[in-house]
Parts: sequence; structure tokens; C-alpha cells
Amino acid sequence: MAIVPQQPPNPIILAENLTKVYASGRIQVAAVRGISLAIEQGEFVAIVGPSGSGKSTLFYLLGGLTRATSGRVVIDGIDFAALNDAERTRLRKHRIGFVFQKFNLLPTLSGIGNIRIAYEISGRKEPMDRAYLDHLSEMLSIKGRLEHRPSELSGGEQQRVAIARALVTRPAILLADEPTGNLDTKTSDAVLRMLQRSNRELGQTTLMITHNPEAAAIAGRILTMRDGQIVREEAGNGKSGKS
Repeated sequence: MAIVPQQPPNPIILAENLTKVYASGRIQVAAVRGISLAIEQGEFVAIVGPSGSGKSTLFYLLGGLTRATSGRVVIDGIDFAALNDAERTRLRKHRIGFVFQKFNLLPTLSGIGNIRIAYEISGRKEPMDRAYLDHLSEMLSIKGRLEHRPSELSGGEQQRVAIARALVTRPAILLADEPTGNLDTKTSDAVLRMLQRSNRELGQTTLMITHNPEAAAIAGRILTMRDGQIVREEAGNGKSGKS
């Protein structure tokens, strides 16, 4: 049976009866089936489930990276369905930071170069706040590594640069899709602690997709998906950054 998580009064992320159907010829596959979900400002929520459960499709829907077949996604009061492609892109740039399993760093640029170009692409008019970046790099333990290119960084360092790149624009929401999927256990633990710390200290709403229940446990709330639906909600071990 599908679970409808309890809705906070003013959610920053809201999904209502969300469905995504993929068609291949005459065959239709419902990757997400009627999900309703609300996430409060400052929460750290993990969505966990096996491969094929629909969690990554839900991630792309909530991030505005793909359109729903039916239902709607509302980000901080703005309905994605009411926006054209340019407006959706603008909303993502200004309100959402993304971290993926693949680091997606430009190999010819240093760590600081990758962060700077992401800031420029965001379209912000004010100069990048170097003091804030210094704070991020201290928090993520990469301050002495930002002049190095990705090939000179470990996997964990590359992922931390990717996290700094996502956070430098001060997004209200951080979406992370399998952020430790390519890392060893020790490095994974370090990256997860950094995500938890950024949620607590910076107050960003954090939504993490993972297949790993141990990784999900750092969140304040855990949602389990199966067959395109949320089938269980439980408290995690972490404390969210919300007030």
C-alpha cells in the first residue's frame, strides 16, 4: 500500500499525485505512480529503494529535469507545470543545487574553475562571494585542493568539489542522486557527513536518493520506494537543519 507522508504547513517541495509513464511502442511503464510528498524548509530527507523502484525518476521530477505525465511539482510555491522551458531552467539555477553519482567536473579546469563556471552559468549578477566559498571549502575539507584539476584529486575530493559547486550559489534546495555510489566506504562516510553538516550549518533543504539504507540513516526522515510508490516513512538518525 502506498504511503502519503505527512504534509508540513508550508512545504518548500510539494508533489501532488505525481505520475511518470514511459512508453516504448505499445508498452507503457509507470516509473512513478501517484506520489504525493511534502518536504519542509531545512529538512534532510532520504529516499531509499532498490534499482527500478522509481526513486531516480522521482528525483528528476522533483528537480524539474523531466516533466510529469500527470500531477504536479511545486517548488517554494512555484508550479513547474506552469513554466516554459526557459523559466524552468531559471528556477533550477536559482533555487536548486544538484549533486550526482558522476562528478561531472570539467577535466581541463581546476576545482575552483569548475565552481566558478557553475556560478557564472547560474546567471547571478553579483560577484561570487569568496569568503563564503572559503567557508564551504573549509567545511568540505578541500581548501588546499581547489587549484588542482580533477585528475589530481581523489574520488572523494572530486565529489566534495561537486558539492561545493552545488552550494556556492546558496540554493534553497540541494538534490543529491546516489552521491556516494562511486566511492569506497571510508570516503562515502566522509561525504555523507559533509552533506549532513551542510544541511545543519547552511540550512539548505536536502533530498538524497540512495539505494543504501546505511547512507539514508543520516537523514532526519527516510522514505522507502517500491514499484513507483512510497511504501514506508520513518525517522532517520540525523537531525535536520530546520529551526
